[in-house]
Amino acid sequence: MSTAPTSEPAESAKTPGLGTFLGVYTPTILTILGVIMYLRFGWVIGNAGIWATLIIVALANAITFATALSLSSVATNMKVGVGGAYFIISRSLGLEIGGAIGLPLFLSQAVSLTLYCFGLAESLRLIWPGVPVPLVAAGMVILVAGIAARSTVFALKMQIPILGLVALSLLSLLLGADWNLSAAMEMPASFIDADFWKIFAVFFPAVTGILAGVSLSGDLAEPDRAIPIGTLTAVITGALIYMAIPFALASSVPAEMLRDDSMVWMKVALVPALILPGLWGAILSSAIGSILGAPRTLQAMADDGLVSPVIGKLGADGEPRMALYLSAAVALLACALGDLNTVAVTVSMFFLTTYGMVNIVCGLEGLIGDPSFRPRFRFHWSMSLACAVACVWVMFLIHPIAAALAISIEVAIFAVMKRRALKASWGDLRGGLLMQLAIWALVKKRHKEEQARSWRPHILVFTSDPLRNLALVEFTWALSLQRGVLTITSLVVGDFDAHGSYDQRARSWEEGLQRRGISAFCEVHVVPELESGMVTVAQANGMAGLASNTVLLGWPDKDQLALPVIRVMRRLDKLGKSLLIVRHKPAVLEPKPRIVVWWTGARNNGDLMLMLAHMLSLNPGWRGSRIELKSVVFDAADQQPQSEALAALSADVRIEVHPQVVLLAGRKLAQVFAEHSRGAGIVFMGMGIPEPGEEEAYRSRVEDLVKDLPTTVLVRNASPFRGQLLQTQKES
Repeated sequence: MSTAPTSEPAESAKTPGLGTFLGVYTPTILTILGVIMYLRFGWVIGNAGIWATLIIVALANAITFATALSLSSVATNMKVGVGGAYFIISRSLGLEIGGAIGLPLFLSQAVSLTLYCFGLAESLRLIWPGVPVPLVAAGMVILVAGIAARSTVFALKMQIPILGLVALSLLSLLLGADWNLSAAMEMPASFIDADFWKIFAVFFPAVTGILAGVSLSGDLAEPDRAIPIGTLTAVITGALIYMAIPFALASSVPAEMLRDDSMVWMKVALVPALILPGLWGAILSSAIGSILGAPRTLQAMADDGLVSPVIGKLGADGEPRMALYLSAAVALLACALGDLNTVAVTVSMFFLTTYGMVNIVCGLEGLIGDPSFRPRFRFHWSMSLACAVACVWVMFLIHPIAAALAISIEVAIFAVMKRRALKASWGDLRGGLLMQLAIWALVKKRHKEEQARSWRPHILVFTSDPLRNLALVEFTWALSLQRGVLTITSLVVGDFDAHGSYDQRARSWEEGLQRRGISAFCEVHVVPELESGMVTVAQANGMAGLASNTVLLGWPDKDQLALPVIRVMRRLDKLGKSLLIVRHKPAVLEPKPRIVVWWTGARNNGDLMLMLAHMLSLNPGWRGSRIELKSVVFDAADQQPQSEALAALSADVRIEVHPQVVLLAGRKLAQVFAEHSRGAGIVFMGMGIPEPGEEEAYRSRVEDLVKDLPTTVLVRNASPFRGQLLQTQKES
């Protein structure tokens, strides 16, 4: 049962008013210029040398910058509501994928608060060696949550002085450096502690964090303007700083000190006392970004019905209080974990999958050419998709096991969401993507010559009501091995203007069949006359290389309807459409019912009959059925040769059959058919084409042949591969 709403969530109770600088640039740049820059960048330079470091910085920033461009493109195409990245993904790829990414993203944002608070507590050991890290970390979680609970604007305004502290620490480093560029450029790569890609994996999380600003999308005055400008400016600022720091450090201290001293900045800075406040400020700002982002992701999911609506309820000040408290509770619980290293790596994985999905959204929107995708800022789809691949690549570089674990968790969440049959009123790009894939496949198929070995029945069924004639539809679905294209058409004889549209009836039939596990396209057509209407619909049904190649009818209940059906057969033959007429007799089937095929040669409908019998035997309820291949001869001398020929045919086409050759011996054909078909679950018989004017005599002969038989399928093979459907791969 669906639990999601059928309309967009209501607007926030407050009026969003954050600008580009405070709402996007500040939280983004402070997340980029974080703890890795202070504590691990020197280690990177000391191991990789100056040139490999610059390559690492350039490559990491290229991935981040491309993701920011994708984010900017999508953000200028829609009004990004509460939830930031979750909102973008769910509105483009659907609620199921949005939930699969959004829930881990929320947990990652909440646990990130714990990680940052642990980092801040551990850094206090520099001045307080015996600090109780878990207790201090828990206290910091409560403090940061209290700051956020006061108000979003207050929390963000606190980041302005923090930005000042980070800027002062950077200025102190740059002014204290020797700037001996020749010495810096001569620093070689040693790769003592790790190889190139492991060093890259250590550095890459430093340039992530571009979601810090977009997470506050619901609080922005102009998100479509603030997100691209603020995010891209922050990424460019961070890239320039990360390009300058290697020269400052490499020109001032030897590689050995860079590798061994995590606080090497204090050895280089003009005013060493400014480094620790900058470090603590960077950690604290990242913690504030996490506690502001996590509740809004949860609020957006609550608005969409993925979690309880109570969680997303807004307080009197317009803040998602319950979501904030729940985020803080998750962060506090994480403080009880003994080792956060694995958690930290998995958190990075979830952020990277989110980046990858943002790139996929932008790439697919551009690729399928959706008319609704009209961003003011364009980024070529090929670059977005390449960046999505790069995100997955980086995930497995950082930690293959954690990457596989993160992807597995998201797939599991997607499966759960899919089972809930979530519905939303907004359209997403999946419809356009499926259309583009279908068109591409049809064009490819159209230009590829069809072969007998790849033929399968695409059946057009004529019936007045598929739900009333369910036995016929289920049998047809089994004949196609539940893989072919099944179209069910009801013809209404009369004037179109008097009848109008039947779309709603067809849609209700499709839904009813879908509940029974049958995938079919249902149609209702108003036709002036039955016979010509059947031919017209059969001729027009399908498209390009995926038109219906087989027509199936139930045996007419009335004699006056039988003649048009027989006349239609001749015209369907000219169209290359095979015809199946099913004369159904209700009966209780045995556990492994017998399937009888009356063989008159491969070119005389035999190949299609045996192929259909084989496909039917592969379905539940028919699996393991005994296929009896029977043939009638007029002369006893022909019995043994014909029996050997049928046995050889079975081995040649790799379909297990039980051949039996019956001698007519002066008996009527109808009597032989009835005697040797008795007790069968189904009987397949071939049909010829009557001469014009002989339709009534033909109908009488067929009726006489089948009147005493169990359920019977009369088969007329009119496909271009008539007589070839049983060929082996070598022969074809």
